[in-house]
Amino acid sequence: MYKILEGLRVVEASAFVAAPLGGMTLAQLGADVIRFDPPGGGLDARRWPITKDGKSLYWVGLNKGKRSLAIDARKPEGQEILTRLITAPGEGNGIFLTNFHADRGWMSYEELRKHREDLIMVNLVGNSDGSSAVDYTVNCAAGFPYVTGNHHADGPPHPVDHVFPAWDAMAGINLALAILAAERHRRLTGAGQLVRLALSDIAFAMTGNLGFIQEMQINQVERKGYGNYLYGAFGNEFETRDGRLIYIIAVTDHMWRSLLTATGLGVEIGKIEQRLGLDFKKEGDRFVASEEISVPIREWCAKYTLEQIGEIFKLRNVCWGPYRTFRQMLDEDQRVSTDNPIFSELEQPGIGRFLVPGSPISFGAFTRQPPRRAPLLGEHTDEILGDDLGLSDKEIVQLREDGVVAGPVELQ
Repeated sequence: MYKILEGLRVVEASAFVAAPLGGMTLAQLGADVIRFDPPGGGLDARRWPITKDGKSLYWVGLNKGKRSLAIDARKPEGQEILTRLITAPGEGNGIFLTNFHADRGWMSYEELRKHREDLIMVNLVGNSDGSSAVDYTVNCAAGFPYVTGNHHADGPPHPVDHVFPAWDAMAGINLALAILAAERHRRLTGAGQLVRLALSDIAFAMTGNLGFIQEMQINQVERKGYGNYLYGAFGNEFETRDGRLIYIIAVTDHMWRSLLTATGLGVEIGKIEQRLGLDFKKEGDRFVASEEISVPIREWCAKYTLEQIGEIFKLRNVCWGPYRTFRQMLDEDQRVSTDNPIFSELEQPGIGRFLVPGSPISFGAFTRQPPRRAPLLGEHTDEILGDDLGLSDKEIVQLREDGVVAGPVELQ
């Protein structure tokens, strides 16, 4: 079965979230992504979350569909093999993705380019000056923790960090995009290039894209945290009769009218609108009156169970969602099951059988590709050395005896 990125090969040296995600994004669309790590495992080999017996679910989550080469890149023999692999001839080869410091030595663009002039190298750094940064240090500097949570007037604001690594996730997708854009440029012009992305630039650019930077510059008023109220429109959390929490949102006029019709609160909320002298057809006015509007909706929600509210809102196409723990998500949400074509149940060696997501992108001209499990460390070492690089069995045995390569290894 033809895959949309078939024929594209990316060699990956990575750790943390963004770079592995960039490689996996391409692998799930059919690219041949070869990740190399030390024989004992790299920085991510044992990272949490882990199973009860210590196997990293982080590793298997971010390396699905890749091939794995276990090799000691500190040894000259390992460096020579990796240089050959990264700069291998062929139209879809010669692409290297890394978030390691790669500005000197054998892994630098200048050194690798000596072996393939049209090399594409995509390098993620923390800050644009090359200094270190990770998602959480970038996020705390970008203002978002001070508008996360509910900041009260009786004390100074206290930052609340996010749990989801949003900037890493955006950087991972941008890395995949950068590779595809550079590869297209090479096909059109024959020229390779060094592409650099800074994680902090991802965060600050998005902060500007959302208008947060400009709001501060123009209005000169520090935004505060509004808890679970939706800034600039109506959205809030509510509790049902059976003690479940839900989120209701009305951004558009259609959403607003659907909510009023479903709850039957049009007249009562209309009185609030009149009393405050506001126009609830405007998103901003709904936001200004969020607390007043929430009072009758809160009372309405308390009369019904989660199931009943779901039925009522479905009839009127209200935009809402239930709060769920991870356990409740698995038990209740059919979108996180094999009913959703992005998910399959696969057996991961050493861990067991569980749900594995594939690419969320569905191309009309192609059958959706089922997800593939993550490799064991070094699972494809012999295959890559023999089939891809043409080494003999004798040479591979010698490399193993010398401790240059290893695998497959089940990490403990």
